[in-house]
Amino acid sequence: MCDEQTASARIKSSYGRALTAAEGGTTVTIISTPQEYNEENLYVDLRTTLGRPLFLKCEGFNFAGSVKLKAATSMVEAAERDGLLRPGSVLVESSSGNLGVALSMIAASRGYHFVCVTDSRCNLATKRLMEALGAEVHTIVEPDPVSGFLGARLDRVRELLESDDRFVWLNQYSNSNAWKAHFRTTGPAIARQFPQLDVLFVGAGTTGTLMGCARFFRQWHRRVRIVAVDSVGSIAFGAQPARRMIPGLGTGVRPELLDESLVDDVVWVEESDTVRSCHRLARKGFLFGGSTGTVVSGATSWLRRHDRCDELTAVALAPDLGERYLDTVYQANWVQELYGYDVLEEPEFTGSSLVFER
Repeated sequence: MCDEQTASARIKSSYGRALTAAEGGTTVTIISTPQEYNEENLYVDLRTTLGRPLFLKCEGFNFAGSVKLKAATSMVEAAERDGLLRPGSVLVESSSGNLGVALSMIAASRGYHFVCVTDSRCNLATKRLMEALGAEVHTIVEPDPVSGFLGARLDRVRELLESDDRFVWLNQYSNSNAWKAHFRTTGPAIARQFPQLDVLFVGAGTTGTLMGCARFFRQWHRRVRIVAVDSVGSIAFGAQPARRMIPGLGTGVRPELLDESLVDDVVWVEESDTVRSCHRLARKGFLFGGSTGTVVSGATSWLRRHDRCDELTAVALAPDLGERYLDTVYQANWVQELYGYDVLEEPEFTGSSLVFER
């Protein structure tokens, strides 16, 4: 029988149940399902890298490799509680990559079959990862002439739903459980570490992360400026559509979850600046994904335009890590073919993003 000092204590989190054991002064986390684990309290101080005061919250240290684990877990658990997901159900979702990986992992853990509808911009490593987890991946190669790849993906999802009543679509684009996950976890975690937070930078895709954090800080004890970071070519905030090749952030269809009244500023980032940002961070030993490069570029641009920014406490969310982008963002031929031969020769990162302040 274990004595009191080595007895295990059961704790609950929003990701599930984990068993933690303290022995010899070391805390060990023991899990039985992959979604139970997520590192919530890791930040990178980017002041020496960027010359700007910015703390980067790293959301990629879990078995799904991205912030999308939170939304995926929240949506699946809600669907099970509501009786939408039952034994024999087949999950289907449209994803540019990270949510697809998270759902593939959870589906494998819970015994569901999962079909991910993605498009040709999805990284090959991401597709292979989903397939390794047992998912079926449908890749859309032709965009809708009006709503782009996302519109074409959604059309395919609807076709599948009509073909078999076993399909269950969580619909990350309108599912309130996506933003509620961040209202319960991401926002409070940042608040605990940075009680004097002044500005928060969050990338805009489906806007679940953005809306959850924005709603949390609207009811917090102090005013926090919420800055959305979007990709040039995304229409989320009313900009003109254009080609986008880096998956993760941006959208060709206005997000149903988005409430613009909760956003103070919007920063649009050119994909060439996303690439520069990723490579600048990699030269310091931090390999982040394209979404993180976009957020860091936008945050740097916003801070550069504001006087007394050195006095601000600023945090940005890093949605994922960079291993899945080795064949794209970190592959010289891919980068040069899309953005030119000089894109990786920028000596200094200045951030040339467009900023809209409300």
